[in-house]
Amino acid sequence: MTDISSQSNASELPSISAISVPDMEVSVRDVFGLDSDMKVPAFSIRTEHVPEVDKAYLFDHDTTLAILAGFAFNRRVMVQGFHGTGKSSHIEQIAARLNWPCIRINLDSHISRIDLIGKDAIVVKDGQQITEFQEGLLPWCLQRPCALVFDEYDAGRADVMFVIQRVLEVEGKLTLLDQNRVISPNPFFRLFATANTVGLGDTTGLYHGTQQINQAQMDRWNIVTSLNYLPHQQEVGIVCARLDIAEDDKAERDKIDNMVALAALTRSGFMAGDLSTVMSPRGVIAWAENDRIFKDVAFAFRVTFLNKCDEAERSMVAEYYQRCFNTSPLPGRTA
Repeated sequence: MTDISSQSNASELPSISAISVPDMEVSVRDVFGLDSDMKVPAFSIRTEHVPEVDKAYLFDHDTTLAILAGFAFNRRVMVQGFHGTGKSSHIEQIAARLNWPCIRINLDSHISRIDLIGKDAIVVKDGQQITEFQEGLLPWCLQRPCALVFDEYDAGRADVMFVIQRVLEVEGKLTLLDQNRVISPNPFFRLFATANTVGLGDTTGLYHGTQQINQAQMDRWNIVTSLNYLPHQQEVGIVCARLDIAEDDKAERDKIDNMVALAALTRSGFMAGDLSTVMSPRGVIAWAENDRIFKDVAFAFRVTFLNKCDEAERSMVAEYYQRCFNTSPLPGRTA
């Protein structure tokens, strides 16, 4: 697979202004290994806001095509799915391979309209204190060849969401009322979002703080793709790649296989309403990493996942562990 990204030290990378337009095209088949004839614009040099390439990253077919369509054809793409499935990482890793600058903003309850748009601030110029408007990240990104990713999109405050709605149209211009100024988007500005729900709110109680999204706004997202938990063998492959486990290390690979099987049981238990806590792929990787630290798979499981569970559910989770590892994860107990 071709890798067009250089791995320069971040502090040595040129500014985003070093290259203003994509100056090459890459083949989706060559770079991402997908059976597609799509060509995607890309930059020949890596600038300061381009994410690092994770060479072990494995791409989901449908999600990758959806995100690539966003980059190639300026579509607004939302990636929806359970936590820990790699929604934001998917966008970042595609951007990394295209050398496309990428900025992430987490829409938690503390992000306000002023944070996005900008505000007047007191600065010192020529020894004088003056009031000067300082742009927020939204107008900054809008004017540059940059991919802006809104994480936790369904947790955003209402005043923030209406600001975003203005730029969701492809030709969407941003009006800065305080400045009597209208900003037109850069032709290579791209907009993405990730969400745990699909704009309809959360009925499970798993994602506190999420809310319904105005359906007029949802209608402005051109593509909505769903990234949920991967098939068993693919998830095993991702964890093994992340921990650099050799193909011939059967013992370690069998252990990872059992870890992923246990994670799948927690997901089935959640969907059946038996559990309120789910082990995500991120959780499996953390468990495997902690196992390397403690040299004890049961102890690593307890501190990584079991201790996060409701006390009333721990016996069921311990039973899942026993099914996969033929022993109890609890100290002093055996199968």
